Amino acid sequence: MTSLVSRVSRRLLGLLATLFAASFVIFAAVYAAPGDPAVFLAGGRDKLTPERLATVRAQYHLDEPLVVQYGRWLWDCVHFDLGRSFKYSDQVSDLVAARFPTTLQLVAYATVLFVVLGVGAGILAAVKRSTWVDSLVVGGTTLAASVPSFVAAIALVSLFGVQLGWFPVTGSGEGVTGTLRHLTLPALSLALGALAIISRVTRQAMADAAASDHVEVARASGVPERDIIRRHVLRNALGPIVTMCGLVMAGMLAGTVVVETAFGISGIGSLLVGAINTHDFPVAQAVLLLMVTGYIVVTTLVDVVHPLLDPRVKEATS
Repeated sequence: MTSLVSRVSRRLLGLLATLFAASFVIFAAVYAAPGDPAVFLAGGRDKLTPERLATVRAQYHLDEPLVVQYGRWLWDCVHFDLGRSFKYSDQVSDLVAARFPTTLQLVAYATVLFVVLGVGAGILAAVKRSTWVDSLVVGGTTLAASVPSFVAAIALVSLFGVQLGWFPVTGSGEGVTGTLRHLTLPALSLALGALAIISRVTRQAMADAAASDHVEVARASGVPERDIIRRHVLRNALGPIVTMCGLVMAGMLAGTVVVETAFGISGIGSLLVGAINTHDFPVAQAVLLLMVTGYIVVTTLVDVVHPLLDPRVKEATS
């Protein structure tokens, strides 16, 4: 119990330190981006006087040094004040809160798809190792991994949206049925590459587990093959599978930028694209911080849960 508390405490301290470093990188990157936000806030360069530009910079604290601006922004973020959008003049937290549920639904849908299909394909390839089924799964996942998400989005829209007309190609829908229909193609586009990764990891993890001595002993003792796969092979392979699923899911927030833009979905990914195009720095900083925070939190949880799933890791870390 003491070792578990100590491990969790170390992970939490690492999480906070990583968040602090990431927040500074995000703020500095947006600060160094081309374009002067003061010009946008002043209404453009037409009839813009130096006095007007200086007034706008002072009003929004844009004339202060980088470190001072970062400290002010970080203090506001800690108090859940993400600032006000330059473009919409609304609170950034309200804009993010309005769009985040759609993105969360998309990521959840894509996660279900790549976990079910990816783990299932990996188990099938491992059970049928060195057969045509194994070759088919490996070849299919290799092809899926080589297709960028925006190319997959265009292909899915062309086939299932335009030619066959099975699914809508824009928007996020309303209600459970409408949301599922509208998000099916975006979720497939988002999950395609992840599916390939998870199937490969599942196949290799099960192959390594199947080569263990206790599996050979169980097989020699006459234990049915189905029980061997379920109780010995798959159970011992869960550690790397769950870890990779968590890492892939954590990185999907960033992947929504391309998919939401391609399908016209009003999520935080498309919000980020719009904020960058219009130099809406507070929105861009908030969305990037949210994406990085989501990734760090999920990977930290995976790091804590992994030893509980794999006793070998628990012994190594104790």
